[in-house]
Amino acid sequence: MESLFRDFWWLMFPLAWIVGGGVSSFFRYRRQKGALDLMRTYAERGQEPPEVLLKMVGEAEEDVDLWDTTGRSSSCGRRPANYWSLFGLFFALAVGFAATGYFTGIDGGSGAFMVVGVTMGAVAIWALINAIARQDGRS
Repeated sequence: MESLFRDFWWLMFPLAWIVGGGVSSFFRYRRQKGALDLMRTYAERGQEPPEVLLKMVGEAEEDVDLWDTTGRSSSCGRRPANYWSLFGLFFALAVGFAATGYFTGIDGGSGAFMVVGVTMGAVAIWALINAIARQDGRS
């Protein structure tokens, strides 16, 4: 059992991300359910609900694209991606991993660092293509 945790310790991070997303979704559901219940109460009394409540419910009904990087989406105040900085980051990581794998042999000759370097290089190329293709000049 000890070797399971020693060999797969890195699984904590994706599992924590999944659990965090689930908790976030649950609290968003509770907030929206509470807002709808409050709106139902106002409707039963025949009163107009406050503007803040209408805005809160209206945001939940929008079809939010979580992958939208143009800044048009209202998803949690996200900013557009800066592909030039992503290119720089992943290019540096690619060079670092590839050079470490090639010159030091730290991975015991398995080539694992070279595989990571090539993968980071592919992501750097993707970021470069996106940075060049952007027409609005924000990148």
